[in-house]
Amino acid sequence: MLRSWKLNLEVTPDSDAPLFVRLSRAIVRDIERGRLSPGDALPGTRALARQLGIHRNTVDAAYRELIQQGWASAEPSRGTFVSGTLPVKTPRGFGSAPRQRMPARPAFRLDGWEESPREATAPPPRGTLLFNDGAPDVRLAPAVELSRAFRRVLTGRSRTTLAVGDPRGEPLLRRTLARMLSETRGLAAGEDDVLVTRGSQMGLFLVARALVRPGDVVAVESLGYRPAWDALRLAGAELVGLPVDAHGMKVEALQALLARKPVRAVFVTPHHQYPTTVTLTAARRLELLRLAEEAGVAIVEDDYDHEFHYEGRPVLPLASADRAGSVIYVGSLSKLVAPGLRLGYVAAPAPVVRRLASLRAVVDRQGDAPLERAVAELLEEGELQRHARRARREYLVRRDVLAEALRAELEGRVDFDVPAGGLALWTRVREELDVELWAEQAGREGVLLTTGRAFALEGAGPRAFRLGYASLNPAELREAVRRLARACPRGRRASRA
Repeated sequence: MLRSWKLNLEVTPDSDAPLFVRLSRAIVRDIERGRLSPGDALPGTRALARQLGIHRNTVDAAYRELIQQGWASAEPSRGTFVSGTLPVKTPRGFGSAPRQRMPARPAFRLDGWEESPREATAPPPRGTLLFNDGAPDVRLAPAVELSRAFRRVLTGRSRTTLAVGDPRGEPLLRRTLARMLSETRGLAAGEDDVLVTRGSQMGLFLVARALVRPGDVVAVESLGYRPAWDALRLAGAELVGLPVDAHGMKVEALQALLARKPVRAVFVTPHHQYPTTVTLTAARRLELLRLAEEAGVAIVEDDYDHEFHYEGRPVLPLASADRAGSVIYVGSLSKLVAPGLRLGYVAAPAPVVRRLASLRAVVDRQGDAPLERAVAELLEEGELQRHARRARREYLVRRDVLAEALRAELEGRVDFDVPAGGLALWTRVREELDVELWAEQAGREGVLLTTGRAFALEGAGPRAFRLGYASLNPAELREAVRRLARACPRGRRASRA
């Protein structure tokens, strides 16, 4: 026995841990420091308890903890010993005081993916007004109706949604979505043709994984949605940009690309092109479907804000005219309900949906079935459709307020077309103004916005802002434009390295 060994039960960062845990960690620290060596006998439980002024049962629990972790071993009729199997250079930190922070870098390589730059996620200062990229106003969300539906699901017969379910999504929501897509968007979909996802981004990620193999060429709009590009690149796609003009994506550029190399898929936002909000013309839609069918190209159609169209009837999706099965249609309920409720969907031929579901089950066995059931009930009752009509009226007012404020405060400095739908306005900036400097100075005035650079596949991007107006009320929109006007740089555009 180590008669000269005295344990110092010092105050450490784990002082709030149970006493037996603190004792076992203190002994481990002495093993690590070399004060105790492999094979050394530990004091008897009575002796150590007397030395430390604690209960014998606490020492006994600490010894059991050491034995369980492999730091000690018990020998019948002899006592407890420091494990003789420990290496001479014992591991550091294992079983002793917990580390204070996560290591800054991993000890292994992370190959094959370069993360995209992200804006700082710290909340903006109080009073900052944000022109986002087209998110809805959470203040208008049908929170009361949703909470009632959610409570019914959790307390009624629908409580079976708490069990493990179908990776394709809650059956009632799939049926309801299929009926909605058939009645309002001409898709003629059935329950087996719909997959519910946690937001449209999950749908895009799964579609990319299902379609793309490393080296496959995927055509995308040259001004477009970067998160979709990230999903495609992560699957190994080589992205080729197709120009966008006032009539949407230039389909003749896809035809020229097909003449040079095979193309696996094309990603397109035909209803309200992201970010410019223009609508793909009927002639280009028909030509795109023809080219896709002839070349065996998949069309990934992202109809991210179909519900918000203000003038005339919404243009039907490409998928509604697809007779060959070329189109994979991706939609979202998050913009209709609230962005924090991650609900999206994919509509495609049933074999595609099964493939997506098998991929989804690898990372997410199923979605949020109670939430999906609650939203399905709101759709069946018509509550979400009524909310959509109210929101549409409000967002139309906000669109017009923003357009009026821009004309009043920034005439001659910006130009824009008032979109027939969507939740954002694409604002082109006059040639001699430095758009990045303007955005930087606007931040100091308390208004945040995104420049055209964020939407460009290559290069610096156009001199433009995408001003999402839905999340700001009319008074906030007018104030944001006044701040934007105060921030406008003077003189000619500075050269920027």
